[in-house]
Amino acid sequence: MIHNSIDGAPLGAFDACVVGSGPAGLVFSLEMAKRGKRVLLIESGGVKVNELQTSLSHAEIVDPDRHDDMRIAVSRRLGGTSNLWGGRCQPLDTIDFADRPWIGSQWPLELTELLPYYEAACHYLSAGKPVFHDETDTKPNSKFRIALERFSNKPKVQKAFWQELSASPLIDIRLNTTLTSVISRNHKVESIVVTSTDGLKTKIPVDRLVIACGGLESTRQLLIMQREQPDLFGGADGVLGKNYMGHIIGEVADIIFNDPREVSKFDFIVDRHGSYTRRRFVPADRLQRDLSLLNVSFWPVVPPIADPGHQNAALSAVCMALASPVIGKLFIAEAIRKRHIPRSIDWMGHLKNVLTGMPEAMRFVPWFVYNRYFTEMRLPGFFVRNTSGRYGLAYHCEQSPSLQSRVTLSEKTDRFGAPKLVIDIRFSDSDAEALLRAHAALGEWLSSQNFGRLEFRQPVAETVNSILLQASHGTHQIGTIRMGQNRANAIVDSNLEAFDCKNLYVVSSAVFPSSGQCNPTLTIAALAARLANTIGRP
Repeated sequence: MIHNSIDGAPLGAFDACVVGSGPAGLVFSLEMAKRGKRVLLIESGGVKVNELQTSLSHAEIVDPDRHDDMRIAVSRRLGGTSNLWGGRCQPLDTIDFADRPWIGSQWPLELTELLPYYEAACHYLSAGKPVFHDETDTKPNSKFRIALERFSNKPKVQKAFWQELSASPLIDIRLNTTLTSVISRNHKVESIVVTSTDGLKTKIPVDRLVIACGGLESTRQLLIMQREQPDLFGGADGVLGKNYMGHIIGEVADIIFNDPREVSKFDFIVDRHGSYTRRRFVPADRLQRDLSLLNVSFWPVVPPIADPGHQNAALSAVCMALASPVIGKLFIAEAIRKRHIPRSIDWMGHLKNVLTGMPEAMRFVPWFVYNRYFTEMRLPGFFVRNTSGRYGLAYHCEQSPSLQSRVTLSEKTDRFGAPKLVIDIRFSDSDAEALLRAHAALGEWLSSQNFGRLEFRQPVAETVNSILLQASHGTHQIGTIRMGQNRANAIVDSNLEAFDCKNLYVVSSAVFPSSGQCNPTLTIAALAARLANTIGRP
């Protein structure tokens, strides 16, 4: 059932109270309902965007060039950040859970403990079956492997499961209801205080509290609890709010295929398991150990679309559409749009491309719109092949944890009196140097396999600086409530229960001790399903 406010209907008894209706909160609630358990889910926003509620997420960002604006990094509305999500689904890799001294973080569980829950995660994220290995990759001892990423057919989870959420008597969703206080005593949460949009406060007793309101907002809630009880969560010297990570993303090189036809394998492809997929290059575990690499994935992309020098009518048509914030938001997530489209573009150059190649543009645009919005399998993006075999080489690299990369509470408050966050994300030279080594290793491997070659876009000596200039993130929000073995180096245990509050749980990418090479959403959903199985047992 979905109610527009906390006073929309009487509250009944419930087995768990969930804060946040993003993928984590919705998957947990749906899985609990499958087990016959009743859940109260509170969501700060409504069904649609409300700027007043969105402003509650505003934060102080120390370096705006390094972190996305909170208006495009979070979503206070039903569905949470699935409303902003690009739909990429990949599980973590085995090496992410291994002891890696050169990175300095380790999960308190094994990948095998998560694997049973990736099927449920794929179901709720509408990404087909949990198949992520490339059946054509037959070289198990290769220095690089070909991995698959899947894409969601319906990224907005609340829309995909609207019927179940609105009809279930076991899921009680209260919109426009903001958590403003967590009251705990003797290391146990007793109740919460929520505030309606008009400022009316309601106190709700809880037996189990599940914080699932995104990496940064979940961290903010725990930091506020710690400010009121300074010994909580390891105290001031603990790790709460520290080790803030995202991913290192960008392009510093091109990939040139020896056979231009080979790139077809790296296009968006619908496989027999129910969604679009894309192949990526990932360094093998042994190579990562030998070269002290960060986990990273690479894949070919179209040339920078903002530069009309590509002389491609389809790319220029896309660029002109994305340059309009109103139209662009309909095609891709705003954080991705802003990453690829500068504030001003060469409109005349792009218009010339479109007019010169009008037949190509006229074929591409309706094809893309149809496959993006009117087919069961949702086309996740665009990829335009060429006869030269040259493409940009995108990377998506994990960021190593650092105590200096952190979030803290500000003295400034939101309209309900809650302290805002101060976000200070840091990217290190050593991470950029490891990423350069990974590029070099990939280039050697491409040549050795007669696959192609890699060419840097700048002198090799300037590549580390180029990586750091492009380093900016804010949508993945990892590491600030890390999972671990004890309260000395972690906030929650392997079952996501806080060491210092035995009925407080956190489901978020903030609990990840390391970020891996992949988008975190699928693993967040898997952790949510696992938690429901843990606390929803008879």
